[in-house]
Amino acid sequence: MKKIEAIFKPFKLDDVIEALNEIGVEGLTVSEVKGYGRQKGRTEIYKGAEYVVDFLPKTKIEIVIPSALVKSTVEAIKNAAFTGKIGDGKIFVLPVEGVTRIRTGESNENAL
Repeated sequence: MKKIEAIFKPFKLDDVIEALNEIGVEGLTVSEVKGYGRQKGRTEIYKGAEYVVDFLPKTKIEIVIPSALVKSTVEAIKNAAFTGKIGDGKIFVLPVEGVTRIRTGESNENAL
């Protein structure tokens, strides 16, 4: 099993969810997060004063899936979140040692 964490621009969330549904990926967690990469922050003007926004709004999704679905899931997220502009985001793939469904006690892939 693998955990996929993807961080991307917030307005791409619907596209990403639709792409995941099309390949049969179910169950995910969505968080509103802030951060920056190479693009750093941006300068804005508020009430005549200039200030730097150090952290940019991003959306983070977390999905735990069977290892066999990793390649198609990463491709679906990558294609759906792509804008071609700086700050498109990152996809991380991490190992998962175990999963337990609280309600039924099922474990590992049966709990997904």
